Amino acid sequence: MHTRLINAHLPADLAEKVDKLAERLDRPRGWIVKKAVASFVAREEERHRLTLEALADVDAKRTMDHAGIDAWAEGLGEPKRPRRR
Repeated sequence: MHTRLINAHLPADLAEKVDKLAERLDRPRGWIVKKAVASFVAREEERHRLTLEALADVDAKRTMDHAGIDAWAEGLGEPKRPRRR
């Protein structure tokens, strides 16, 4: 696997937390940072994908007005009826 070194300055309190976590997990600091960055990047990529999907829904006029959302929200607390087959 090809890797690249990326330097980042962290606030001292956050760096201390990384050190303690690395010690507790018996892992190198770099492993902790790599996991954290990978998680952040995956979450942001998913957020971007969902944003593009939502914008496509708006462009295609697949939206709901305020009254429709209110009606949907009102029904959230109601028990579901079993489906008939």
